[in-house]
Amino acid sequence: MATATTTLPLCLPSSSRRTRTVRSGLVPVRAAIVEASRPIPAVPVGQNYSTQPPQQSGPSTSAPVLVSLTSRDLAEDIQAEARALTRAVNATVYSPEFLSARYGSQPFKVVSRAVEVLTALGSFGLTLFLDQKRGELDRLKRVRAIQLRGILTRLGPTFVKIGQGLSTRPDLCPPEYLEELSELQDSLPTFPDSDAFECIEKELGVPLESIYSMMSPSPIAAASLGQVYKARLKSSGKLVAVKVQRPGIEDAIGRDFYLLRGVGSLINKYVDFITSDVVALIDEFARRVFQELNYVQEGQNARRFRKLYADKQDVLVPDIFWEYTSGKVLTMEWIEGVKLNQQEALEKQGLKVLDLVNIGIQCSLRQLLEYGYFHADPHPGNILATSEGKLAFLDFGMMSETPEEARLAIIGHVVHMVNRDYEAMARDYYALDFLSRDVDVSPIVPALKNFFDDALNSTVSELNFKTIVDGLGSVLYQYPFNVPAYYALILRSLTVLEGLALYADPNFKVLAASYPYFAKRLLTDPNPYLRDALIELLFKDGKFRWNRLENLLVQGRKDQDFSAKEALQPVLKLLLGPDGEELRILVIKEAVRVNEAIAFGAAFDAYNSVPDFVKPIISNGSLNGPFKLSEGEREQMIELRDRVFRIWGLLRSSDNFDPSILQPILQVLQEPEARVFGSRVAGGITQRFAARLLQQLLRSPTPAPS
Repeated sequence: MATATTTLPLCLPSSSRRTRTVRSGLVPVRAAIVEASRPIPAVPVGQNYSTQPPQQSGPSTSAPVLVSLTSRDLAEDIQAEARALTRAVNATVYSPEFLSARYGSQPFKVVSRAVEVLTALGSFGLTLFLDQKRGELDRLKRVRAIQLRGILTRLGPTFVKIGQGLSTRPDLCPPEYLEELSELQDSLPTFPDSDAFECIEKELGVPLESIYSMMSPSPIAAASLGQVYKARLKSSGKLVAVKVQRPGIEDAIGRDFYLLRGVGSLINKYVDFITSDVVALIDEFARRVFQELNYVQEGQNARRFRKLYADKQDVLVPDIFWEYTSGKVLTMEWIEGVKLNQQEALEKQGLKVLDLVNIGIQCSLRQLLEYGYFHADPHPGNILATSEGKLAFLDFGMMSETPEEARLAIIGHVVHMVNRDYEAMARDYYALDFLSRDVDVSPIVPALKNFFDDALNSTVSELNFKTIVDGLGSVLYQYPFNVPAYYALILRSLTVLEGLALYADPNFKVLAASYPYFAKRLLTDPNPYLRDALIELLFKDGKFRWNRLENLLVQGRKDQDFSAKEALQPVLKLLLGPDGEELRILVIKEAVRVNEAIAFGAAFDAYNSVPDFVKPIISNGSLNGPFKLSEGEREQMIELRDRVFRIWGLLRSSDNFDPSILQPILQVLQEPEARVFGSRVAGGITQRFAARLLQQLLRSPTPAPS
């Protein structure tokens, strides 16, 4: 596969009804080229402006620039989008009833297709079985992988999409299969260019010559649902990617899903060990694929995605040109880049796969857990690395949404997993919509405990995402779980990213890369659910776990959006709020311990700094120094003091630390509730020091050895 530096000749065909122009010596390149001066980003309907980062080469710390659009620009954009919607008014919307109405009356076509699929896949399975019997399974892997790619290609778009999913799973497929199936992402057979050009003219209602000043004579990429041409707009001179839908694809995909629904019904009825609603999962997938067939919907998805996530310097989303978009033709900004599984090409440009995957993971976490709107098909052909190190997302046909309750429950689930609170983990499945509220979760707890007690022997960051998925899968099969469709798409999204990372590092762990985000959300998000989860993580059996707070800060600081100021204010509001009495009792107790540790620690340091000949005079001959404390007590105090100082150091060393961070604390301390709280802390400290004084006076000293 060529890199971003490949040059393509551009020309404009003389007519849409021309013979097909054949490529000569050109290597397909994924849609790509970032204009030096990008167009002013158009905004979704109803928005008056768009927030976009300044476009420049290399990393930048500049703040996003607010680009104002004139009312004329906005009106023109709204009108162009409305015209595009009108052109797509007859796009098919998926429903089971639609499939039944169209294909239920075509039994011969359906049976013929079923025989075709079963024959193709069955013969391939038989071939693998015979290879294994003859001991030639390993030797013929490459040959069989090529055969499988050919079979899936011949079976059509539905099975091509299945192959695309497998191409990013090194845990499921050998390397030979991964390499061959990755060709399904954008190197599929093309359909005649004359059909594509005719489709463009028919959909947009004008001749090609009036739209483009130049166009590649043949597609630069062919995907499962369409193929892409490189062109230059006549009106503005901008380079664009023009995606044209394959002819007859709707009928082919619809027939396949009609068959798959039939198979799913049989599985639901007769296969007991699969507890999920297979038909519902197929319907969800089919709904997404049919949405992909409406290119205007895809354009709207891209706009929404751009608005939510392209505010980050390292994320790039192409803009949409509505005037040249319809249900079967999509015109978008052309972005030059390299696919993430082309490691050698990335290294030649000085880019690292793992850095790019980390950008993808952080963006995916924002998609899944902040806004809930996520790219559900992030295979290598849909994610590019630009020469500036940005991550460009393409192909917004398959999108999904995570319900808000589920977004919070996922974060809480991670906290409960860290705490090994399996009862709470089991209850999380209500919020995740895995179980109905009337199902008793108590029998599930031992199964979770058996798996996670073993898995959590190592740190959470060392767990492989697949390990978690497989472990939960074994639990799901045993109990009446119903995996919601959105969750299946989340798993697909994260496993794809982990699969990409495994190309570069077989030991890569998604959870390790994700934990800074979880830590930042727990420390800074004022949402009551997450605040409760943070308290649950930090306090156990009435004791504050400083090591957990230190670890959260260490991890949270790795997230570029972490703010020490934001980490303090929500905690104070919760602590001094009307519902914070239980927390106040715990904090007062811990504040007393910390003040004692700091005071005694300072005294220990002062004692250790004096000359040795003076120490016996100060300690009155005691072996343990001037304080009548056991070695264990002294070590615990020093450890607590040092940990508190390290935590303060972490806060101070934050990139955005400012002494004004303490101003909200001073303001809060002026409130009546804070003064009462402060007096309770002071009273506790006084009582503790008085008790320590009596202890020093009454305890017999340990004499020094003679």
